[in-house]
Amino acid sequence: MTAPAVPTEPASSTANVPPAPTRTAITAAPAPAAASARRPVLDWRIRFGALSLIWGFSFLLIKVGTEGYAPFQVTLGRLLAGTAVLAVAMVVRRERLPRTARTWGHLAVAAFFLNALPFSLFAYSELTIPSTLAGICNATSPLWGMALSLVALSEDRPTRRRVAGLGLGFLGVLTVLGAWQGFSGLDFSGTAMALLASLSYPIGWIYVRRTLAGSGTSTLALTGSQLFLGTVQIALVTPLFTAAPDGFPLLPTLAVVALGALGTGLAVLLQYGLVEEVGPTTAQMVTYFIPVIATAAGVAVLGEQLSWNTPVGALIVLAGAALTQSRARTRKPAPRSWPATRQGPRQP
Repeated sequence: MTAPAVPTEPASSTANVPPAPTRTAITAAPAPAAASARRPVLDWRIRFGALSLIWGFSFLLIKVGTEGYAPFQVTLGRLLAGTAVLAVAMVVRRERLPRTARTWGHLAVAAFFLNALPFSLFAYSELTIPSTLAGICNATSPLWGMALSLVALSEDRPTRRRVAGLGLGFLGVLTVLGAWQGFSGLDFSGTAMALLASLSYPIGWIYVRRTLAGSGTSTLALTGSQLFLGTVQIALVTPLFTAAPDGFPLLPTLAVVALGALGTGLAVLLQYGLVEEVGPTTAQMVTYFIPVIATAAGVAVLGEQLSWNTPVGALIVLAGAALTQSRARTRKPAPRSWPATRQGPRQP
């Protein structure tokens, strides 16, 4: 969701990226020497692995959080902690908030589809399905995204290699779910909510790509503002559907705080750094590693059941992700800048 990073311009520049897995138009290509000097300290593969671990364990944390709080309360706590992390980062870097009502309006829509809606759906789904299954459903997000991009993003059509990789990954997900058994034993409503949450992400990504490209505000400021608006949305809804908690149980509270600080705050920073460096489709493949980690965490920590098809399906998922990732190596000879177009970068 990789090639060398495109350096981030100052906050006043129009070359900044919006809070979604896409790179916006570049008004001027940076000099090779300057680009080399701004190369990220950590290789993208290390950051990719860290993001996979954080988001893989997020489903376990959601499950633990719902044992002490209502789903909307888990989402609210998650967004509060995540917003706090980004607020600190913005203060340290002296970032400025977006200044136009148009930008704030688009960010409100993005916050709904990328934060408030999917976070709430996953929390509700884990009331009735295992955390392992929620993590597996999350892996369908790239498949939804590819299907939607065929309609909404004519310049972002997948290559044959990506289609093969995504298809193989989808086959792995079906293997984990035991499709040949008719998905027997699955809770329909919980599984449907998890799948709808996964669909919500590419809808939000495409919306942001269409509306916030070249906004002139830094990625960090846009992302922090987006999380803040998502927090406000959930804060308005939560009192209408939930009662105040009787107490603050230690383990669920720690799970919610960790979910927000790591799974939302730090993870968002890692995600958009990867998107800027390697492009949305490649960076989005982190979702194929999440079910593997979520399954291992659910079995090892929560004692959820594991059958033979889960590790076999996980290997197929990894093979599909590796096939999709391998295409990124062809970008190495390319210059370290994106073409100056309003639609964003062309994918490798």
